[in-house]
Amino acid sequence: MLRINRRSVLAGSVGLAATGALSRPYIANAAATTATVWQVQGFFPEEDAAFKKVVADYEKASGNKIDYSIMPFMALNQKTVSALTSGDAPETLLPQNAWNDTLLDVSDVVETQKSKLSATALDCASYYNNTRKARSFYLCPIKQACAPFHIWGDLVEKAGFKLSDAPNTWDAFWDFFKPMQKELRAKGMRKMFSLGLQVTTVGPNDGNNLFAHFMFANGGVGIVSRDGKLHTDDPKIREAAIRSITWMTTAYKDGYVPPEALSWNDADDNNGYHEKLFLMDFDGTLSTELAVINKDKKAYLEQMVVKGLPNGNDGKPMPAAVGAGGGFIPKGAKNAATAKDYMKYFMQPEVMNENLKNGLGRWVPAIPELVKSDPFWLDPKDPHRATYVTEAVLGPTIPSYNSYNPAYGQVQAEQVWGTCLSDVIKNGMTPAAAVDKGFKRAEAIFTKYTF
Repeated sequence: MLRINRRSVLAGSVGLAATGALSRPYIANAAATTATVWQVQGFFPEEDAAFKKVVADYEKASGNKIDYSIMPFMALNQKTVSALTSGDAPETLLPQNAWNDTLLDVSDVVETQKSKLSATALDCASYYNNTRKARSFYLCPIKQACAPFHIWGDLVEKAGFKLSDAPNTWDAFWDFFKPMQKELRAKGMRKMFSLGLQVTTVGPNDGNNLFAHFMFANGGVGIVSRDGKLHTDDPKIREAAIRSITWMTTAYKDGYVPPEALSWNDADDNNGYHEKLFLMDFDGTLSTELAVINKDKKAYLEQMVVKGLPNGNDGKPMPAAVGAGGGFIPKGAKNAATAKDYMKYFMQPEVMNENLKNGLGRWVPAIPELVKSDPFWLDPKDPHRATYVTEAVLGPTIPSYNSYNPAYGQVQAEQVWGTCLSDVIKNGMTPAAAVDKGFKRAEAIFTKYTF
């Protein structure tokens, strides 16, 4: 079973067929075997077509067969969780199962491209195995992604503002859009809100990702360190969390965020943006723009604007949280050799690059040299891609903390940070009290995962 993890990352699964030793990767052999692959459905047809092309090319090159299924994200996660019998939420899937020693070590596959892969992709592919008491590679990284800002540039102008005047620090950048709400409502857009702020307790990913970047902006990088330790006892981390919760809940209570944002899932902010329910959003990948590329060229080329991260509130550059996608194989898969062979093929730079280009660039290569050498990635004729690629690959990045410790995946799955927001908005708690409650829950979770 080969799976490619997370909605904002990727999904698939390999295994469950006859075994067959392969003397060389992706070379035709007499003992051809079949691997079963579960793949997440793309956001648009081009992504599914790109995946199918890789499968067809691999089958032709190897003589092996890939028996694949393409499924919607939630259905795929439910099936994968059931197959691995872990019972955990999707956000914890990879690190939790690596911890439990139910995944196959794929270091030999990663090693074929390790020197070329980004440091962040490698971090995202490495997890701690509590049985072996060691960290190793359990994901074969193919692609990576980040969250940029998505802005209706035409509405900024309609409100009488210029996007070029936006400040270049985090809070001030968000604040820049607030007065536009009043101006746009006065011009007939009576249901318009300024901010698509995911103050949600539903998730699974968008609210967690947003909170992570507010923490970065407020000096809270490192709530989890590379050694898997939680640092909620650090006064700087606590202060960053309080400042983050304060700003987000104040923006909501002041009426700049749609009321229903408290219960948004990961698709709701995309839909709201397309309906022009709000002016700007902070969301993973270019799915927001690419969803309309074939339906509304004017919107894609002229009205939508993608912006990378401003500096943190201290004026210094802040990192982008990056997730990596790729394949993983459960322990006991009957045809692990074929699964590894397929991933070795997929991870080749030319295959990786063609697949992601054919998918319209919603994901970027996990090999930085590809975005530098192939003009497609930084093509100035596309209004969005270069900005996105710069944030996701060429700028400072940091891996999702659940790669450091599966405990943080559970923190995210339980929506601990969304609950902090809800405690302030709905239950009248102070930001400090809500943060202390959230930190206490995070600390309890981390006690179950000590290295």
